[in-house]
Amino acid sequence: MIYTHLIDEDRCKGCGLCVDACPKNVLEISEKVNARGYFPAWQARPEACIYCAICCEICPDVAISIARPG
Repeated sequence: MIYTHLIDEDRCKGCGLCVDACPKNVLEISEKVNARGYFPAWQARPEACIYCAICCEICPDVAISIARPG
């Protein structure tokens, strides 16, 4: 199945928990500031994502989700 990895940049506070937890080093903290003044996480290497959802589970701001398109 094909899934889509989504990060709500306006909700993310850039704590980095997801970056540290990702087993494939997919995520990094952005150099761009979001609307709330934080540096959000982003998928630096999306092709490496195995959609394990560890990032979704660890995010305290519920800013990350994985969904099937459609």
